[in-house]
Amino acid sequence: MSISIDLSGRVALVTGASSGLGAQFARTLSRAGAAVVLAGRRVERLKTLRAEIEGEGGDAHVVTLDVTDVSSIRAAVAHAETEMGTLDILINNSGVSTMQRLTEVTEQDFDFVMNTNVRGAFFVAQEVAKRMLARAQGSAPGSFTGGRIVNIASMAGLRVVSRIGVYAMSKAAVVHMTRAMALEFGKYGINVNAICPGYIDTEMNHHHWSTDAGKQLIEMLPRKRVGVPADLDTALLMLCANESRFINGAVLQADDGFGV
Repeated sequence: MSISIDLSGRVALVTGASSGLGAQFARTLSRAGAAVVLAGRRVERLKTLRAEIEGEGGDAHVVTLDVTDVSSIRAAVAHAETEMGTLDILINNSGVSTMQRLTEVTEQDFDFVMNTNVRGAFFVAQEVAKRMLARAQGSAPGSFTGGRIVNIASMAGLRVVSRIGVYAMSKAAVVHMTRAMALEFGKYGINVNAICPGYIDTEMNHHHWSTDAGKQLIEMLPRKRVGVPADLDTALLMLCANESRFINGAVLQADDGFGV
């Protein structure tokens, strides 16, 4: 007997899909059968990813999205539903960071991180949830109409790491946001969970792992290695699956034991 996760017929919106984890999440959901809406600011990169997904037989659409602009969020979600149909899954992935001591954080640094990681994540989830709630409340009696929201937090939201204090604060907010949304939306069949990745090798940080500081960090990790984006595939699919109806408000550490 084998178990497979089939997302055929589902529509997933992935924010921050132009690179790194977001691009991997989109590929993974498509390979599981979902139609994917690729959202972000770097449209040409999104188009390249769309071509890749379509080349594998998947269904993908591109929308421009700036999560720091609420009007952009509303327009992107409306466009996504017009083109692809009602959204069943949201992967709330957009995120940024700065690196400095807390005494060196400027007002601009603070707003840069918080506007994307907290404010942006909240209003993206809110806009999608409003539509999921309206659909659930308007469904026929006895029918099941749910949704899946997966917020991408960080192990830094659970364990503070030196020199990224504001980022850690922002991701701690995402963790608590996840629990608040799970409590409020759960009775409508909308499950809200979070993934807290550990250190993952992406194109944004790839150069760091060959530096002295990067090598020193790797030596501090429990198994002296960093992950790759595909290491999060199983966690992602589990939380998006139709069968995950009993998982709500979970904060899943996917950090290779770093938080232990």
